[in-house]
Amino acid sequence: MSMILFACVVRLRDGLPLSASTDFHHNQDFLECRKRLKMLSLILTQFPGRGTAEGHDLSIHFDSFGAVACMGICSRSYPVAMAFCFLEALRWEFTASYDDTSIGLASRPYAFLKFDSVIQKVKWHFNYASSSQLKNHLEKIQEELALQPPLVMRLEDIEVMNGLRNSHSPVQVEYAPNYRMKPVTALGILSLILNIMCAALNLIRGIHLAEHSFQCYLYLFYSSTRLLKVAIILFFICLCNIYLHGLRNLWQILFHIGVAFLSSYQILTRQLRDKVFDSGV
Repeated sequence: MSMILFACVVRLRDGLPLSASTDFHHNQDFLECRKRLKMLSLILTQFPGRGTAEGHDLSIHFDSFGAVACMGICSRSYPVAMAFCFLEALRWEFTASYDDTSIGLASRPYAFLKFDSVIQKVKWHFNYASSSQLKNHLEKIQEELALQPPLVMRLEDIEVMNGLRNSHSPVQVEYAPNYRMKPVTALGILSLILNIMCAALNLIRGIHLAEHSFQCYLYLFYSSTRLLKVAIILFFICLCNIYLHGLRNLWQILFHIGVAFLSSYQILTRQLRDKVFDSGV
């Protein structure tokens, strides 16, 4: 059925919805068209006063003048001249009810929602009135459209225009090239084998070096233990010698102790050096 399905009034400078009809349809095409209408309302300043966005079954018409723009969703078969008659009548009613100051000060969406009753009345009149009742107004609009045809676009183009306005470039889907790895050559296989052999030899060499170093450290620890034992024995002998000779002066006691430690250190150092040289460190 050819009819007007939805209408709204928006502020032209920023697309703020001021009032709209409360009609709601669960048709998916209608919901998609409502989404495109909202996108279009944000970029109306880029277009002339009148325009049409055509879809498969539905179309969006807009008529902008002054501070506001009236927009409507109609079936594709609804006459274009009738649609613009409806939008012009709606704009007259709205500008007669609200001045430019109140329109400019509106800060929230649908600030003039009470105007919905007027939208419903005008919409019903154009949906069910005969052509003879609208003859004079219709002839005037047809003459204006003949002199200055409205802009015609597709619904699909609205999303692209809105994306360019927000600095979003259209997404281009490209297939990535299919890269394949080249087979390994004989020279590459030989290089891989030599690298593995070198790594294995270095690993074996490192194990032997760690084992040899561990043995040397173990021997040094054992030698240090022997040095401590010899030092204790010599110290004990030194005490006995001091007791037997009856030494009383402190420097004589310290002298004997020092000689005992030095003798034990020289003996064990000589043994340690001979052991290290024999082991090939």
